[in-house]
Amino acid sequence: MHRSLGAFQLTMLGVGAVIGTGIFVLTAEAAQKAGPGMMISFIIAGFVCAVAALCYAEMAAMVPVSGSAYTYSYAVMGELVAWMVGWALILEYAIAAGAVSVGWSGYMIGFVQNSLHITVPLELVRGPFDGGLINLPAMGIAVVITGLLILGTKESATVNAVLVAIKIVALSLFIALTIPMIKAGNFQPFAPLGFTGISGAAASIFFAYVGFDAVSTAAEETKNPQRNMPIGLIGSLAICTVFYMLVAAGVIGTVGAQPVFGPGHVALSPGSPALSDACNAIGENAVVCSKEALAWTLRSVGHPMVGWLVGLAAILALPSVILMMMFGQTRIFFVMSRDGLLPEFFSKIHPRFHTPHVITLLTGVFVALFAAFFPVGLLADVSNSGTLFAFAAVSIAVLVLRRTDPTRKRPFRTPAVMIVAPISIVGCIYLFGSLSAATIQLFIGWAVLGLIVYYAYSRSRSHVGRGLTEVHEGDADLPPSSVPPID
Repeated sequence: MHRSLGAFQLTMLGVGAVIGTGIFVLTAEAAQKAGPGMMISFIIAGFVCAVAALCYAEMAAMVPVSGSAYTYSYAVMGELVAWMVGWALILEYAIAAGAVSVGWSGYMIGFVQNSLHITVPLELVRGPFDGGLINLPAMGIAVVITGLLILGTKESATVNAVLVAIKIVALSLFIALTIPMIKAGNFQPFAPLGFTGISGAAASIFFAYVGFDAVSTAAEETKNPQRNMPIGLIGSLAICTVFYMLVAAGVIGTVGAQPVFGPGHVALSPGSPALSDACNAIGENAVVCSKEALAWTLRSVGHPMVGWLVGLAAILALPSVILMMMFGQTRIFFVMSRDGLLPEFFSKIHPRFHTPHVITLLTGVFVALFAAFFPVGLLADVSNSGTLFAFAAVSIAVLVLRRTDPTRKRPFRTPAVMIVAPISIVGCIYLFGSLSAATIQLFIGWAVLGLIVYYAYSRSRSHVGRGLTEVHEGDADLPPSSVPPID
């Protein structure tokens, strides 16, 4: 493979892959957890993501064909760990797609109501945990994306570049208009819920950084990867962190970002019925109550037209993120089915469209149901729990492989691995522990269910376990792709 990427190209690749989605979708949730202190949350989340990315890059570089945390774990730590990582990745990809679907719904409904002046019944655009009955727009976009994936829709590099540019221009406009209007008093109190709140927001905001694997998996195409990969990874994440902090400062400084409190001065949980009721009582006149925080902020400070443009940018750009996340999920399911850990009919290819239609349909149903009934904050946190587990597993795998196979060719080696990898592991555990108790309980329940499925079904049918095949360290026999891989 031709090595053509330098540090600058890698940095821009990372910025394009990472920036946008989380800041559009999770600003209100972060404000409710941390208040103005969410600016520190971006630094914490970005740092943990950076050290995890350096470990991920070493594993990705040793698998020339794009793999996944599931593939890496299988090759290094065995089937059970790989199964649990793959099971956790369902949360990372499918639940994340649901979260972005709900975020898209918020901007779409805001656009319809504020630009087209069409009133939409609240019961039909919010789930039962958020003061409604069902989120039909979120469910609808998930169904549409599922259909496009089954039909084999291709996403071109040009279209993707245009959508990235739309996100960056929209966020740059937001920064340019709001930063000059900042009022210092809006930053006080800076941390109304203390460092616990900042940590909780960091655990949620981690969602805004996922996508760095676009850089991590590019070692084979990188000139002098030992020098340029760290620059590309750290540089892109640093730029995104500064960008996110400027957007957060614009929100906080212009309209404030204080949490809404309930009885006993207890901050209400994002996405909870109690917060929904409190927001209805105050007329949703707070950024933490908004389902389209950036557009709402611009309208509130006298820039309705730019607010309209920012909302439109989110409406146009977020579906491509949903598409890539759902494709990533079908890709992992396909590999697990190929390895015998899931039923083989999951990997059936449609005779006409040449796509894995069975698993795509199953994924689509899963995403649509979660998008229809759950709030964006809970979905993002559950997704983060799976992501953090997978990243910790990859960091452990790097340490294990350094000891068990030290002479193996590594196009990129994690610098100071005996420091970086443990920091990554501890950082992932720290953010995981900062998630809400409900999220941690859901993850534990999901993990227990995964163990039951493994011992009841997958273990006895594993191709590797039965000696039918060797461990796959690449994904060369993946199905015909309907869109580029998530990386």
